Amino acid sequence: MNTDSLHIVLQYAAARRRAAFRDRESLERWREPRIVRHLEEVRSRSPFYRELWEGRDVQDWRRFPQIDKKLMMDRFDALNTAGIRREDAMNLALEAERTRDFTPEIGGLTIGLSSGTSGSRGLFLVSRQERLAWTGTILQRVLPGSLLQRHNIAFFLRADSNLYGSVRSRRVAFEFYDLLHPLERHVARLNAQRPSVLAAPPSMLRLLAEEARAGRLKIAPGHLVSMAEVLDPLDQKIIEETFGRRVYQVYQCTEGFLGASCSHGTLHLNEDVVHIEKDYVDEKRRTFVPIVTDFVRFAQPIVRYRLGDLLTEREAPCPCGSPFTAVERIEGRSDDLYVLPARSGSGFVTLFPDFVSRTIIGASADIEAYRAVLHAPDRLTLELDVRAEDKRPEIEEAVRRATQHLCERIGARKPEITFKPYAFVPGGTKLRRVQRRFAVNERMEPV
Repeated sequence: MNTDSLHIVLQYAAARRRAAFRDRESLERWREPRIVRHLEEVRSRSPFYRELWEGRDVQDWRRFPQIDKKLMMDRFDALNTAGIRREDAMNLALEAERTRDFTPEIGGLTIGLSSGTSGSRGLFLVSRQERLAWTGTILQRVLPGSLLQRHNIAFFLRADSNLYGSVRSRRVAFEFYDLLHPLERHVARLNAQRPSVLAAPPSMLRLLAEEARAGRLKIAPGHLVSMAEVLDPLDQKIIEETFGRRVYQVYQCTEGFLGASCSHGTLHLNEDVVHIEKDYVDEKRRTFVPIVTDFVRFAQPIVRYRLGDLLTEREAPCPCGSPFTAVERIEGRSDDLYVLPARSGSGFVTLFPDFVSRTIIGASADIEAYRAVLHAPDRLTLELDVRAEDKRPEIEEAVRRATQHLCERIGARKPEITFKPYAFVPGGTKLRRVQRRFAVNERMEPV
């Protein structure tokens, strides 16, 4: 066993031990001193954080200023601890995107580029040590059974990375599938590989399920993993019915490996590697925006970083017994929260993406796929893929009535609704089934 493989095995074992916490008090006692030590080291090595935290006691780190993606990218050169210039990192990342060769590193660090779901692309840096630690943790959280068993993984992403390449070993066969390649090529490769684990964005899992239903894809994976996009209930139902397996989730983004499903299928936040504060946008619904502090990553420190995601906390404890926060669902992005004029004539009301999704799905059993895009507070476009084209007019009318009824229930004016055929193709961009395409201010008023 080489040094890297040994390190991965040790990190896998460490992640397994950390997963054994059974109460929040023990987790907090173990975690707090590690966070403080990590932040002391970050302050000594990152000019950005040293300036941001000047005069503050690291023991009071929960009161430190928050940062976001724009600030992280604007101050990238001073924020990272490896002295990497943003321009150099971006040029290398863009060249990798162009050539589809993702092996080059910069200063011994893996460089990656996020897909830009929020409207701007983000860079991430990961050291070799961090990469191996990530590998051990994700194997422990995602793989079914033991690391000693053999696993044959098919892994679909927009871009490969040394980060994902670390997973390959003698017992773990790992094949990267480029989302930009044609579907026919994927099907041929999968039929040859016959993976035991199939991991992909839900939009791609859905396409593969349709290929399996058509008889062209002939695989029987024992484990399904959804990643990189929100898992919509409609897609989940079709994927699970087709492959006869539960879909497990990985919550991974530029800012770190944030969560994974347990054996019961519940998504848990990885609170043994990240600290997540909850800024509730609706306490009654238990919906919050995560503020992330990663106390493992050091090359590009993530401290009190405000994500753009909306998560809804599970009300009842998960039967698995883990003290890690259980998430009922990932709603989508906070900037996809619908803002509609109030029916009273003044002000605006907000509508969570999950309500939009469930309203459309519930309107007709003949809807195969959909996208709902709010272009302006009074203008909504609905793309529908329907089972039978001759039924499209009545399906569209059912969706229109259901959407209007939802608006009435929440006290919002009904937007003008335009229907179009469903046109999304998985590849270079992430699927956002519910999307808002205009900005709002802090008072949730359109700007």
